[in-house]
Parts: sequence; structure tokens; C-alpha cells
Amino acid sequence: MTRTLITVGLVITAAEEIHADVLIEDGPIVALASIGTQHWTAERLIDATGKYVIPGGVDAHTHMAMPFGGTYASDTFESGTRAAAWGGTTTIIDFAVQSVGKSLGEGLDAWHAKADAQCAIDYGFHMILSDVNESSLREMDGLVAEGVSSFKLFTAYPGVFYSDDGQILRAMQQAAGNGGLVMMHAENGIAIDVLVQQALERGETDPR
Repeated sequence: MTRTLITVGLVITAAEEIHADVLIEDGPIVALASIGTQHWTAERLIDATGKYVIPGGVDAHTHMAMPFGGTYASDTFESGTRAAAWGGTTTIIDFAVQSVGKSLGEGLDAWHAKADAQCAIDYGFHMILSDVNESSLREMDGLVAEGVSSFKLFTAYPGVFYSDDGQILRAMQQAAGNGGLVMMHAENGIAIDVLVQQALERGETDPR
């Protein structure tokens, strides 16, 4: 067993701020006590005088190694989770992608393969539904049972991620039955495509 003792820091909890000593055993925090009231021994001692001691952050919206628009996200699971760890983030929730014509399971397996043995911190997945149909709706129940309980749908990117109102409604109804959470990327992709085409016809091609 390896013990770490963090002393004299200002500990930030969900309920309060308190100057305290923090005892860690093999990773998890096991005890918190007012400064100097316990005489713990530890192999590693960290003096946190004048510093905050906070829980690790959770970044609930990341895109590691994600292909999009003919390119890829700049971070892999290795580089992105290392950077997160240096910044105090100890958990990410990335987005596994179901491709059109494929199953949710295939998309989730592909993202597990990208992350497996690459991550410096803890991770989980949301599931992007790109193809809402009878089969993928049924799959949602199984994913919730396996711990993937959040699903993202898009009203943007026709032909890639876009779902119409009927598909969104059915996914929400399925989530209402299985306890899942639906999140929306809520841009009007159909209208945006019209505006893009009109801008191009006027010769307006600058980012602004």
C-alpha cells in the first residue's frame, strides 16, 4: 500500500472550503482531517501551504481523434488525456460516433479501440446517433445497461449527423423508457445550407 499525505492546503469539497490534511491510499482519498489533528504517516508528503486542493475535473465534452469534414481532431486519446491531466482534469467523456448505415455497437467498439491503453486518465463515452432507425433505437437500451447512458443527436450537418423531428422524438421516447439522456446539437442545418449556398452565389467566401 502506498500512502500520500497532502498537508495544510485549502481543501475545496462539494459542500465547503476547509484547511485540512488529506490522506490518499493507492489512489483514492481515504481520509480528511483538520490540520494537525491526525498523525498520519505516508511515503509521500506534499506541502500545499497557500494552495488549493481540489478534486480532479471532469470534462464532459471532448472529441479525441474524431474525423470530420475531411480532417481529424488534433488530439488523440494519448495526447489529449495527457494534456488534460496536466491541467487537473482526471476524467473525460468523449463522443463515440455511429456512422450512417452502421450500428451503435460498431461505433462504440471503434472508439474503444482508439482509447484502449492510450489514456492517462479515466474516460467514458456519450453515443452520437447518426442513423435513428428501429435497430439503433433498440440498441440504446443495451448501451444504457452497459454504462453509456447519454446520446447526442443533431439538427445540423445533413447527410452526416442530421436527424429530423420524427427521429429525434423517437430517440427521446426511447430514452424516456430506458433512463438515458438525450442532448442536442441544435443548429438549423437545413437553413444553414441555404444561407451558405446563397453566400457562395454572391461570391462571399471569407470566414467573416
